[in-house]
Amino acid sequence: MNQGGNPVTSPHQRQAADNAAPAPAPTAEAGAPEAGAPLPDFEAMSRNAGQLVEALGRSAARYLKPEAQGGPSSEVGEMVRTLGRVAESWLSDPQRTLEAQTRLSQDFLSLWGSTYLKLQGQQAEPVAAPEKRDARFAHPDWQQNPYFDFLKQGYLIATRWAEGLVDEADGIDDHTRHKAQFYLRQVTSMLSPSNFLATNPELIRHTLSENGANLVRGLQMYEEDLKAGGGALRVRQTDPSGFEVGRNVAVSPGEVVFRNELIELIQYAPTTETVFKRPLLIVPPWINKFYILDLNPQKSFIKWMVDQGLTVFCISWVNPDERHAEKDFESYMNEGIEAAIDAVGAATGESEVAAAGYCVGGTLLAVTLAMQAATGRQRITSTTLLTTQVDFTHAGDLKVFADEEQIKQIEERMQERGYLEGTRMANAFNMLRPNDLIWPYVVNNYIKGKPPSAFDLLYWNSDATRMPAANHSFYLRNCYLENNLAKGKMVLGNVRLDLKRVKVPVFNLATREDHIAPAISVFTGSKRFGGPVDYVLAGSGHIAGVVNPPAKPKYGFWTGGPVKGAFDEWLEAAVESPGSWWPYWMRWMEAQAPERVPARVPGGGALPSLGPAPGTYVRVRS
Repeated sequence: MNQGGNPVTSPHQRQAADNAAPAPAPTAEAGAPEAGAPLPDFEAMSRNAGQLVEALGRSAARYLKPEAQGGPSSEVGEMVRTLGRVAESWLSDPQRTLEAQTRLSQDFLSLWGSTYLKLQGQQAEPVAAPEKRDARFAHPDWQQNPYFDFLKQGYLIATRWAEGLVDEADGIDDHTRHKAQFYLRQVTSMLSPSNFLATNPELIRHTLSENGANLVRGLQMYEEDLKAGGGALRVRQTDPSGFEVGRNVAVSPGEVVFRNELIELIQYAPTTETVFKRPLLIVPPWINKFYILDLNPQKSFIKWMVDQGLTVFCISWVNPDERHAEKDFESYMNEGIEAAIDAVGAATGESEVAAAGYCVGGTLLAVTLAMQAATGRQRITSTTLLTTQVDFTHAGDLKVFADEEQIKQIEERMQERGYLEGTRMANAFNMLRPNDLIWPYVVNNYIKGKPPSAFDLLYWNSDATRMPAANHSFYLRNCYLENNLAKGKMVLGNVRLDLKRVKVPVFNLATREDHIAPAISVFTGSKRFGGPVDYVLAGSGHIAGVVNPPAKPKYGFWTGGPVKGAFDEWLEAAVESPGSWWPYWMRWMEAQAPERVPARVPGGGALPSLGPAPGTYVRVRS
């Protein structure tokens, strides 16, 4: 299955991961028919088998068309080369290789002994047990049936042995090791016995109970998803028919008060009689639609901000196409953030704003702060960064693909159209969590034949955006590859940018299980600023840790004072608080600028309304 491409890429999307709808859960069905259970309808099974063969023939014919031929993708080639270097490391030392093979043999001998006891009706301790959070083996037959228990434990033994080979390989650099760990995770996730009909007890019974009709439906969905992806499989994670932007997602009332080639600026309608004098500008990531912060009234961070008395403006980035190919990082700063600040000033009469940036939107915001500090045109007076990296030393799994050769491949691909396709980004983020965001849906959709349920977060996750070539190339090289912003070497408009010159107060939120902007990476970046930084660590991951409303909080947060020393030391001394971090942040915001004024009506000032929120740019799908 083609999962779409070199995940080198800028971060975000998807860790929809962390809040993603739980993948289809196992049912009570078990591996083989129970005594007294009705036999399958063999006539129906024969008909369904015939339909299945016909559908497989159509898929094979499509795959064998000339345009589908072209040899292994560059990503597959890179994976083979990387894992090959690990193999070479071990084969160069026959003694160590023999020791490793002996360890594996001993584990399998122990498994044979354990299985033999189970076949005799005796209890036996597992040789390898899945982690508690691993939902793939939740069905009772994985424990109770000796055959399936053997498959499960054999898979876990082999997987952990292979992971150990990567971790312990000599003579490879850290970057290669990190790449090998990532690629191995993709391979082992794919090869799990839970993914195949013949080796999954739940799928066997499910297929027998449906006389194979589930496989026919699954192959139909597979063909539909292949067609939707233009020949590359786009695994559906949710039912898109259940949502519509502006109808039941992104519904907070407001008006578009400014528009240019890159942004629409939304001003949200107040819900309080008075508001804080200093307006707030939100800078979302340009690699996603902004409405992750406004999914529905119960989860909406934007609505909650408005209810606290903030005058909220939010950038809605254009979904770029070939016309935007030359829009670079400087363009996004000037035509995005700086143009939005001008518009906020025209709408409110205020010359200064508070700003909040999410993920790569926060990185762009930090660059803007550094530019304002360098030029003396400081218009942002306090800043909130949400799961944002400014130092990419510990940038997580996406960094493993940010080397010169792979970035060149992406740049060549972008030159063909002037942008990077949104689906490639979506697949890249899904690959960070394959056991949560890929294979459960493959099994549910294509083997069980069950369409996924409607889930707002995964609808947003699938609403991918493109990235213009010039912007994305600059970001990859200056942040992931060269880490120039952290080193004080980034240059925009002939101005060298230094975060140490940024003296405004910074609220810097990380999340504990973030795979995109790891907590240690955000912590390290906090030390790059020249002013006061309040580093806060929330529970969960890149999405759920941020979207954690006080009315129904799922996770707590940690605070620990000044950012100094090592991350582990800070965490050990930090104070854990239950509930959402939102009220804590609001107290921080109020402390920066407590003055209040009468509420401002969107479109009622110098900037008339150009149309209701959520605007037009957000509705353009890739």
